[in-house]
Amino acid sequence: MDSAPVASRPLDTRLVDAYLRRLGAEEPAWPTVDVLRELHLRHLRAVPFENLSVHLGEEIELEPARLVEKIVDAGRGGFCYELNGAFGALLAAVGFDVTLLAARVYGEQGRLGIPYDHLALRVRTVDAGDWLADVGFGAHSHYPLRWDDRAEQEDPGGAFRIVEAGPDAAGVKGGTGRAARRSEAADLDVVRNGSREYRLEARPRALRDFRAGAWWHRTAPESHFTKSLVCSRVTLDGGRVTLSGRRLKVTALDGTSEERDLATDEEVLAVYRERFGIELGEVPTVKPRGGA
Repeated sequence: MDSAPVASRPLDTRLVDAYLRRLGAEEPAWPTVDVLRELHLRHLRAVPFENLSVHLGEEIELEPARLVEKIVDAGRGGFCYELNGAFGALLAAVGFDVTLLAARVYGEQGRLGIPYDHLALRVRTVDAGDWLADVGFGAHSHYPLRWDDRAEQEDPGGAFRIVEAGPDAAGVKGGTGRAARRSEAADLDVVRNGSREYRLEARPRALRDFRAGAWWHRTAPESHFTKSLVCSRVTLDGGRVTLSGRRLKVTALDGTSEERDLATDEEVLAVYRERFGIELGEVPTVKPRGGA
């Protein structure tokens, strides 16, 4: 597996220790698949998927130490570039071989989003090969998915498959020699419960490559992140708690859910604090935007 650098400089010991404490985990002795699975699930439970920075006017710095500081010092979460960027840096710091991958998310009518729409991780373990790790897609797999397995993979988050996207998506046409090389270089579709979620490029990327995508999602009126507020995490029982603006939704693992609207700013701030560990001085609101 060819790897792209996950950090412009390694995380220092303070950040690694603080990150592991945030996850409630100890520094692993060896980068095994069991460790990866544990850290992946702990991350989803402890660090929320949220886009509050977009609506609070905060800069999003795609530099590993800054991303980790936001999580461990500010007690926040983030969206895909931030969460997977930080998690990738942590995994590399504790001994995993990590490659950053670009993806395009499937939208309405099967349309693919912008280039560098999403950031995911390919992680190599010492005992069980390569895995797709993704703690930054919102509702997704609770555990990493086996990279080379094209069969259905059962997970608390659903039934997942990783499948080749096909010759056209991979940009490969022609004779058998080129086709034979496509298995490693082809784009891959990640499928959940029969629906395609995003298309992965196999080519390794660096964190700086995602700056334009992060800027677009933070500023463009067409971006779903500028249109709405979200803060969400996996609960201890395997369900999910989500605050969308003023609407609180708690979903159990079996799919049943309860929703209610929060009437006051005090209620909203209390939910951010008590459900997500986020201390805010004001309630974020979606503001009208002009051109990107």
